[in-house]
Amino acid sequence: MRDPATALPTDLESIPDKPAVFLLWASEGKPYLARTALLRRRLKRLISERDRVSRVLNLRGVVERIEYWITGSQLESTLIHLELAQKFFPEDWPRVTRLRPPVLVRLTLDNLFPRTLVTSKLGRGLFYGPFASRAAAERFEGAVLDLFQIRRCEENLTPSPEHPGCIYGEMNRCLRPCQQAVSIEEYRGEVSRVEQFFNTRGESLIDAAETARDRASTEMNFEDAQRLHERIERIRGVQALAGDLTAPIDHLRGVAVVPSAEPEAVDLWFMNHGRWLEPRQLALAEAAGQSMDHRVREMVAGLEDAGGPDPEHLAILLRWHGSSWRDGEWIGFDLPERIPYRRLVNAIGRVHSAKRVL
Repeated sequence: MRDPATALPTDLESIPDKPAVFLLWASEGKPYLARTALLRRRLKRLISERDRVSRVLNLRGVVERIEYWITGSQLESTLIHLELAQKFFPEDWPRVTRLRPPVLVRLTLDNLFPRTLVTSKLGRGLFYGPFASRAAAERFEGAVLDLFQIRRCEENLTPSPEHPGCIYGEMNRCLRPCQQAVSIEEYRGEVSRVEQFFNTRGESLIDAAETARDRASTEMNFEDAQRLHERIERIRGVQALAGDLTAPIDHLRGVAVVPSAEPEAVDLWFMNHGRWLEPRQLALAEAAGQSMDHRVREMVAGLEDAGGPDPEHLAILLRWHGSSWRDGEWIGFDLPERIPYRRLVNAIGRVHSAKRVL
């Protein structure tokens, strides 16, 4: 995070009336933290002479120093607000930021008989998400389980031929490891298929089904070909339930193209391994002898690994991406080598044009 600009309460007229995150400091105690679309107007409301019976917060005579960060986008404001809240309110920052933990589907790979579950806590295993709500995650989880034969029960299994089993085993929708109908290795083989499904966002299952369908069609086995075609449509339906953002969160990558606080520029906020990186500012004035595509590729070449997934960063991505006030575009990608540069350059142009109109 860049250094803030500072001002005194007597200098309000010199403060720009732009979107910002700000801190109001008194002589002692914790600061007042907030974000606003119009900084000068908001500060005048907080630090002004008003009737004492007014219910609106008034800090006149209390504030000694103002620190502020002019921001170009809602995404930047939210990330700066989060960082300041965690720094100055370490015990209370969830209330200050009002961020809801992201909802994820977990595959418990550390269990002898892995299963899936919906959770908002990170830990061991494979985590897939984020989802807009718990209900959306549960719908996706149920649809995935309909494609495979791993268990749905929550008990810690002690396999035995005398185990009563459950309805899913009777319906041939579970391999029944509880009744020792399969070996541990056979069950883990089915779990590996589920893991591959998550890692490829469903493409592994579609590729296998399409290959089998084409082979059946070539052999003029049209009934099997039709059945496999229907299965492919079911798998695509499960992919649609996942939404645009979901991925194994330690592989979640993408870039948010948003307006910059600087004129004639846009900011590129890259996410790598489920964590936001520091923004790259791209001036729209064409550099001599360099195309926009080339300049963007140079920025991508310097992407760093900032660590593992950050739940708060995932929550901010989800909130910004799904909001009506989103002020930019999101482009996801699997690997830095697979970034769709043409789409990215076009998105930069659109965001810049929208900024100029405003």
